[in-house]
Amino acid sequence: AEICDTQPVMANLNPQIVIIGSGISGLAAADRLLKAGFQHVRILEATKRSGGRIKTSALGTSVVEIGANWIHGPSEENPVFRLARQYGLLEEKALSLENQTIDVNGHPVLYPNVFTSSGRKLNVEDIVPAEELFTEIMEESSQFVTGGGEPFPSVGEFVRAQVQQRVEEKWKDIDEPAKSLLLCTISTLLKLESGINGAHSMDEVGLGAFGQYKSLPGLDCTFPGGYEGLIKNMMEGLPSGLVTYHQPVRCVHWNATEKKEKPVIIQCNNGEMIAADHVIVTIPLGFLKKHHSTLFSPPLPLNKIHSIQRLGFGTNNKIFVEFDSAWWDADCEIILPLWEDEDPLVPEKPDLPRSWIKKLSCFTVFKPAERYGHMLCGWIAGQESEYMETLSEQEVRDSVTQLVRRFTANPVITPKRILRSQWFHHPWTLGSYSYLAKGCSVQDVENLMEPLPTNRSQAQPMQVLFAGEATHPCYFSTVHGALLSGQREADRLISHYSSRNSSASPKS
Repeated sequence: AEICDTQPVMANLNPQIVIIGSGISGLAAADRLLKAGFQHVRILEATKRSGGRIKTSALGTSVVEIGANWIHGPSEENPVFRLARQYGLLEEKALSLENQTIDVNGHPVLYPNVFTSSGRKLNVEDIVPAEELFTEIMEESSQFVTGGGEPFPSVGEFVRAQVQQRVEEKWKDIDEPAKSLLLCTISTLLKLESGINGAHSMDEVGLGAFGQYKSLPGLDCTFPGGYEGLIKNMMEGLPSGLVTYHQPVRCVHWNATEKKEKPVIIQCNNGEMIAADHVIVTIPLGFLKKHHSTLFSPPLPLNKIHSIQRLGFGTNNKIFVEFDSAWWDADCEIILPLWEDEDPLVPEKPDLPRSWIKKLSCFTVFKPAERYGHMLCGWIAGQESEYMETLSEQEVRDSVTQLVRRFTANPVITPKRILRSQWFHHPWTLGSYSYLAKGCSVQDVENLMEPLPTNRSQAQPMQVLFAGEATHPCYFSTVHGALLSGQREADRLISHYSSRNSSASPKS
């Protein structure tokens, strides 16, 4: 009803709206605006495809996700889940009420196989004390967001201090070799956590803001046919020709003088100049960090620039590895490699050429084997991940082969084929996703999403609006956060034109 009421308004006014980026955020904004009756909406996309960081590929005959992997929290509150269900893209299990109501607080419990760098396979029970302690400390890490008073600037420093304090008491009956192994486990779990957050290390993730991220109920699920199926279905509901591909933007000229008919001029790399009333910028924070100074004229306000600089944007890459047969248990869901020379209480200084592979925090197992064969996905974040991108595929394959042979003590295991993502060197993304870094707060997210100009009036309304996962205060780093942010900015414009029309119309 609300949208129907606004349609005549848009028909009268019909501002020119340009959206930069056709990731899910840009598509969601366009969909919302078109349904509300706006007729002059256009998306400019730098690459040859829509979807942004949703990118599906294949390894052999298997579907693999180069970008977004899961629907995090597939439940009624999640708009991505609702869309995927509407389009028939999910399996029965993911649609079950039981799956939607399981609340794992963003960390599903996966059955692990654990191998050590000396070639031993451990029993799961051997690492339980480390997992329990780590989970306890991580839960405490997220509690400073409400009360403040955080004792350390970063999550990493807090975790190390707490481990040091508690180990002596909690593990006093455990012998030294076993205790050393438990500390190695915590080191691996810290690496895993930094990958989940998209940071180089948990020392870069702010402790005070850590609890700002909110997880939705539901057991994370995947798209059997690939995440890009969601984008394809969304595109089918939009007018053809809405997106102009291969159209990078060089500069957004905003706050144009009164003489100009339109307040925003978008200058494209190919020289085209597009006049608009409003532009919705949905480009990744990684690109904004590097290019904001040339992308906007006049420059962005200082508080926005400082927030862009403070917010974290890291790299989390995947290495897909296919084998002829499984060297892990049939019920295994995640493989943890424990380096026995690591101590979580002593942060390592990486020697990238020699030891980048040590940052590979885990392999997740593709299920079911009937669909995927014997395939794993290795996860690696941070500087080591960025270094990995510079190596040849053969060098990556050799390093993964050596790792697997060492940890399984099997000198003949050989991967059949591999494929890796390279998000840091992707020119329009420059990383994977955002996190609240040390020294920043949710205020920085709010600064980032604040439309320009900041001193707005009805005569001079918002010209530049900001969307994308990094602009969502509690679902940053997720696809649903990106989608909701695009809808939010569309709603901002819908609301502006609705109120403008109602104030101008005679009361009936």
